[in-house]
Amino acid sequence: MNNPPDSQKSPFRAPSARVTAALAAAMLGVGVAVGAAIGPAPAPSQASPSLPLLIASLARGAAARAAQATTASVQPPAITAEATPRRKRRKHKHASAEEASSAATTTSTTETETTTPTSTTPKSTKKASTLPPITHVWLIELAGTSFAAAAAQPATAPYIDTQAVPAGTLLSGWSALDGGAFANETALLASEPPQLLDTIVQPACPEGAAGASCATEAGALSAADEFLKATVPTIASAADFRESGLIVVTFASIGNATATGLPADASTATLTTQPPAGVLLISPFASVGAKPSTTFNPTSPKQSLEKLLRR
Repeated sequence: MNNPPDSQKSPFRAPSARVTAALAAAMLGVGVAVGAAIGPAPAPSQASPSLPLLIASLARGAAARAAQATTASVQPPAITAEATPRRKRRKHKHASAEEASSAATTTSTTETETTTPTSTTPKSTKKASTLPPITHVWLIELAGTSFAAAAAQPATAPYIDTQAVPAGTLLSGWSALDGGAFANETALLASEPPQLLDTIVQPACPEGAAGASCATEAGALSAADEFLKATVPTIASAADFRESGLIVVTFASIGNATATGLPADASTATLTTQPPAGVLLISPFASVGAKPSTTFNPTSPKQSLEKLLRR
């Protein structure tokens, strides 16, 4: 049988079993001799017959230890303590690289989401203002009863019936007080200055015989028709009216100085809620010939303005 290559042999060779037994016997003999020289021999022991067995057992133990040493010499080297930290460091580096890559990916995603607009961006729900750009209002107060009375007597008030009403928006259910409040609120809600309100009152019927022609309902209505016919075209020709104007026409109870106790040549115009006198709106922003059923809301004049006048 061929011996194993020298590269696989251990640098140290364990002694054979015979050599080990011989050495053990020699050492035992030396011990006995030394003991005899020192003093008298001990009493015979009961274990002395088993001495050969003890020597054989020691020999077998020595042989077993030698075999284990031989086996250990050919086994692969054990992993040293330095190998584990190296692996951990490599693993740690690998984990750090993964974390850095993950952080870079997250940063890129964040930047993409920041710079890229999404389709779910809520749109502004703020409603744009629909108020017409009216800054100058003319409030005309006529002597008489109502627009309904004028419509019932077209021959007495031809201008009101055939020209004024068809040129604007008629609100038959509004009172004279509603018309006055609407005119004031419209001027206050003007989007930009100047915010102007001109109140034009028809002169009161003359006293005495000179005023006999307008003392009756038909006469008062006829005088109001003539006054409105002269006033509206004059206002409509002004640049303020064409650009940002509104004419509000209604009926009022107009009194002279004698009836009111005021100084001479003074007159008054009283606006009432009942009966409804009706209100006529004439403006570049008002519908022509319209007769809506819109009611005036004194708590929200802006709403009434947006409904009746277009921008």
